[in-house]
Amino acid sequence: QVYLVESGGGSVQAGGSLRLSCVASASIFLLGWYRHAPGKEREALATRDSSGQIRYAESVKGRFTASQDKANTLYLQMNSLKPEDTARYCCSASRGGVYFWGPGTQVTVSS
Repeated sequence: QVYLVESGGGSVQAGGSLRLSCVASASIFLLGWYRHAPGKEREALATRDSSGQIRYAESVKGRFTASQDKANTLYLQMNSLKPEDTARYCCSASRGGVYFWGPGTQVTVSS
C-alpha cells in the first residue's frame, strides 16, 4: 500500500524558517504541498500543473519554495514564517488516478 510521511515540522518564532520533507513509500507522482488549519479549509500551497511547473498560493509566494531532489522525496522550504502559517502541512501524490495524502506534520509559528 502506498503511503506518504512528512517530517520537519515544529515550533518557530515569526520570521523563522523550517524545511519540510515528504517521502513516498513507492514509485508515485508527488503533486505538492497543502496545509490545513483547524476551522479552515485545506489550502493548496505549492502544487504541480500538467507541465510539471509548480504554482504557489498567493499567501506563501515569495516565502515558500518547493523542490524535489529524487523521485520519492519532496521538500518545502519555508522562510519568513508568520503566525498565520500555523497549520498541519501535508503532501499529496497520485498513482493510476488515485490520490494519496500523508498524515501531515504540524507547524506552529508564534509571534
